[in-house]
Amino acid sequence: MKTRLPKPRIEPLPVSEWAEEIREPLANRGLEGSVLNVNKTIARHTKLFKRWNVFATHILFKQTLPPRHREILILRIGWLCKSAYEWNAHQGFARNAGLTQDEIERIKSGPDTDGWDEFEALLLRAADELHGDAMISDAVWEGLSRRYNNQQMLDLIFTVGQYNMVCMALNSLGVQIE
Repeated sequence: MKTRLPKPRIEPLPVSEWAEEIREPLANRGLEGSVLNVNKTIARHTKLFKRWNVFATHILFKQTLPPRHREILILRIGWLCKSAYEWNAHQGFARNAGLTQDEIERIKSGPDTDGWDEFEALLLRAADELHGDAMISDAVWEGLSRRYNNQQMLDLIFTVGQYNMVCMALNSLGVQIE
C-alpha cells in the first residue's frame, strides 16, 4: 500500500518553527530520536496538537488493553481506512507487542481468516463493525465483554475511533511515510 497522495497538502512543521509550548510534547512523541511526520504536521495547529496529544498518548501508551490487542485494532482500522502511513508506522509497534509478520499480514484479511483465536477474531470484527456501522453488534460485544471489563471496552472503542480519525487526517493531509 502506498500513500494516497504523492506529496503533503500541509508540510510537516520544521523543528525551528515549533512553538515553545509544544516542543517538549513533540520531542516526547518521537520514536528512536526522530519526530514522526504525523506529529510535525499536526504541530502546525498548536492548540489542536496540545489537546490531541493527551488523548493520543492515552490510547497509545496508557490504556487498559494489552499491547497486542491494541495493535491488532490499530492495524485493522489502518488497513480498512487505506492508510499506508498508519499501516507502516504500526507494524513495528505490533512486532514489539508480540505479533508475527504472518499475523500482521493476516490482519488485512480480517476476522474470518484461519489462524486467529476466537477472541482476536472478535477484536478484528469489532474494528470492522465500528468502521462499517459505527457500532459494535450485540454478539461481538457479548463475546468481548466476557474477557474485557468496562474500561477495556471503552479503550477498545476509543482506540478504533482515534485511529480512524488519524487515518482520515493522514490520508487527507497526504502525510508521507518517513
